[in-house]
Amino acid sequence: MALNVLKVFLNRKMSALLFLGFASGLPLFLTSQTLQAWMTTEGVDLGQIGFISLAALPYSLKFFWSPLLDRYRPPLGDRRRGWLLLTQLGLILAIGLMGTQNPRLGLQLLAVNAVAVAFLSATQDIAADAYRTDILEEPEMGAGVAVFVLGYRAALIVTGSLALILADVLPWGQVYGLMALLMALGLLATWWAPEPPAPAQIPASLWRAVVEPFQDFFRRKGVQGGLLILLFIVLYKLGDAIANNMSTPFLLQIGFSQTDVGAIKGGMGLLATIIGTLAGGVFLNRWGINRSLWIFGAVQALSNLSYVALANIGQNYPAMILTINLENFSAGLGTSAFLAFFMSLCNREYSATQYALLSSLYAFSQNIVVSPAGVLAKNTGWPLFFILSFLASLPGLALLPVFAPWREPLPPLGRPGAEDLDGP
Repeated sequence: MALNVLKVFLNRKMSALLFLGFASGLPLFLTSQTLQAWMTTEGVDLGQIGFISLAALPYSLKFFWSPLLDRYRPPLGDRRRGWLLLTQLGLILAIGLMGTQNPRLGLQLLAVNAVAVAFLSATQDIAADAYRTDILEEPEMGAGVAVFVLGYRAALIVTGSLALILADVLPWGQVYGLMALLMALGLLATWWAPEPPAPAQIPASLWRAVVEPFQDFFRRKGVQGGLLILLFIVLYKLGDAIANNMSTPFLLQIGFSQTDVGAIKGGMGLLATIIGTLAGGVFLNRWGINRSLWIFGAVQALSNLSYVALANIGQNYPAMILTINLENFSAGLGTSAFLAFFMSLCNREYSATQYALLSSLYAFSQNIVVSPAGVLAKNTGWPLFFILSFLASLPGLALLPVFAPWREPLPPLGRPGAEDLDGP
């Protein structure tokens, strides 16, 4: 069994996905947290620093142009890798251009540049998600998600931590220049990545690329089944999102310092998430998607109760470390199964559009639906708040018997759009 697991992780696909994950994560902080740090050191007004967060809007709207990536193939490369090469070249130029600017003297131009980077990055995400969906067969999905997330998280460490350290000894322009050069890893990974199998057909027109992904999804799942799946996407990680949304204010209010929160939640917690995602990939390969959704979802929900215990104990470092690591490890497990589930729902003919729509719906639940969490915590107190976050996890789990029954045999290899195709 161990050898089989290693074979799944250690192959050309996984090596490529690791670096494609790194390329996907690299631009994110360069237009948000790291850019805000640069603006702060240049003495930019706090109000303007806050508004720069609007540069990230393309990440929330990417489903609007995702059909273009299903319909058209760039002149260089295949339908998926061609778009990856195109956006990565654009990102190298756009991030490098940011390094030539000064936030204090030309903030408007820098903001436009940041939006351009976010747009190219969101487009790269569409292509990378579609490539991952197309290239992986079911037994590989857990490992594929795990190594992609590992690369993504590593990029966040580079741009969110290493970049700030470098900025103490180098001008910010040079730091952004180095980050642009690191995008070259994405180009190399895209060239190295195996070509995904071509679908039986691609949308014949842009209109069909917009309409057919919806028709295909509901034709395969049925209207009622499709709507239940979409509801499940909103609910599955909702309890985890509610708890995580207020975890930092909670830790600060019960007496932990900002350094404590940054080191333990931001450092150890990130490591626990990575380990959880990798472990999830191993177990998902063994159990399949359906059973993993059940097991990881239950563990994910129960981990919220550790916050209840911490709320009653108060400021206690061993309890805090245990709580943070348990919650983040469990979240990593849930993420591995959830993203594999996303991929299993997509038809290779429309994987860019379908995955973008599913991930946007997931982002809606993580960002919009949880927004009243602070008001809830204020009116309930911390122990009851985290109990309610646990209860918010149960509706999603209750939907699992409908479309992911525990005893259902594992589905055959391949997904819609893969008929009569040889693997890569």
